[in-house]
Amino acid sequence: MTAEPRRITTDVAIIGTGLAGFAAAVFCLDRGIEALQLGHAGALSYTTGYFDLIGYDGGRPIADPWAALADLEANWPGHPLARMPRATIERAFRRFTQAIGELGIAYVAPGAGNVRALLPTGLAKTTCSIPATMAAGVAALADGKRTVIIDLVGLVGFSAAEFVANFAADWPALRAARLGFPDMDGGGEAHPEVMARALEVRATRERLAERIRAVVGDAECVGLPAILGVHAPDRVHAAMEELVGSPIFEIPTMPPAVPGLRLRELLEQAMPARGLRLVSQHKAARADLRPDRIDLTHRDNFGEVVVEAATAILATGRFLSGGLTAERTVLREPLFDLPVEQPASRADWHREDCFDPRGHAINRAGVIVDDDFRPLDAAGAPVHPRLFAAGAILAGQDWVRQRCGAGLAIATAWGAVEAAAGVLGR
Repeated sequence: MTAEPRRITTDVAIIGTGLAGFAAAVFCLDRGIEALQLGHAGALSYTTGYFDLIGYDGGRPIADPWAALADLEANWPGHPLARMPRATIERAFRRFTQAIGELGIAYVAPGAGNVRALLPTGLAKTTCSIPATMAAGVAALADGKRTVIIDLVGLVGFSAAEFVANFAADWPALRAARLGFPDMDGGGEAHPEVMARALEVRATRERLAERIRAVVGDAECVGLPAILGVHAPDRVHAAMEELVGSPIFEIPTMPPAVPGLRLRELLEQAMPARGLRLVSQHKAARADLRPDRIDLTHRDNFGEVVVEAATAILATGRFLSGGLTAERTVLREPLFDLPVEQPASRADWHREDCFDPRGHAINRAGVIVDDDFRPLDAAGAPVHPRLFAAGAILAGQDWVRQRCGAGLAIATAWGAVEAAAGVLGR
C-alpha cells in the first residue's frame, strides 16, 4: 500500500535557491506574504560576492549602469530589464543590498556609477555594489595607494605574485608578500574556506596578524584573499584591521569562493528565522498546474511531499543549476516543460570563435515572459495565470557578457513577486 503524500500549503512557492530565488523570498517577506522555497545548493557559491547591475556593453565597461538601462530598450528590446522602469529596478536593488546587510553581511550601497572591483588574477571589473570587506581595495586601486598583497603558503585559487604582475601598469605601488597561515604552513594544499573558518577564532587572528605586521612596511593598506570568516565577516574584518593596524581589504579567490559561501550560508540560516519555509537540498521533481493553484512534488526521507501553492515563481537558473537542459538538438525547461526561446538548430548555438565579441546565441536562450513575468506558451499566451519566472532562466539577455546577473536576478524577482502579490490580492 502506497502512503499518501504529505501536503503543505503556501501563498508563494519559490523554485530555486540561487540569488533570484532568495531575492524573491526577501521581497515576499517584506510584503508579509507566506513563502516556501525549495531547491538544491544553487550557484551562489560560485559568485565573487559582487552585485552587478550592468557592467559591460559590447565588451566596453559601463561607468553609469543606471543610464545604461535606458539603452537596453533600443539595443536589447527583449531584455528582461528593458521591461521594467528604472525606478523599480533601483528600488529593488537598494532594498536587497540593505536586506543582506540586515541579515549579517554589510554591502556598500549602490551609487550613481559602477566601481572597479578587484579580481583574483590581477584584473578589475566594473560592478555596482560590493561587500564592505572589499571596499578599501576599490579605493586603493583608484588612488594608487602603496599596498601589500598577501599570499598564503598552499592556498588554492589565489596568487599574490600573479595579482601584482598583472596590475603592474595600473598600480605600480603594489607588492606581494608570502606568509604561512597558522597551523597550515607545512606546504600542503589549503583551501580558502578552511582558512576563513579558522579566522573566526580569535587566537588564529592574532597569530596571522602578527605575521602580517612583519611585512607591512610602508604600505598604506593590506590586501588579503577573501578568507576573513564565513560567518560575521564584518566582525572578523574589523578585528583584523585593529590587530594589524592598517586598512585591510579582501580579494575574491577563484570559485567556489568564500564570498559566495557566505551569502549561501547566511541566507539559508537567517531567512527561516525571518519566516521563510526553506526546503533546502530538495528539488521539485514534478509540477502540476491546477486551475486555482500549482502543485509541486518532491521527496524527502519520509516520502513524497506535495506543496500546494497559490502562486509559484520559477527561479531555477540556466544550465549550471538545472533550470535549462541541453539535449542533442534542443534546449528544454525540465520542470514545467515550458517553451524555450532558442536558435533554430544546434549548429547555431555557438559561433566558431569561442571568444567572439558578439557572444553565442545559446547564452540568450530561455523562457519568454510577459510584462508580469508570466511564462508564455507557443501562441504567446500565459501558460498559467499563477506561474511566474525570474532570474537567469529568462530569455533575451546575456548576463555573462553584460555582467548583469545580480541585477537581473534581483529586479526580475521584484517584478515576479509584485505580480504574484497582485494575484493574491496583497
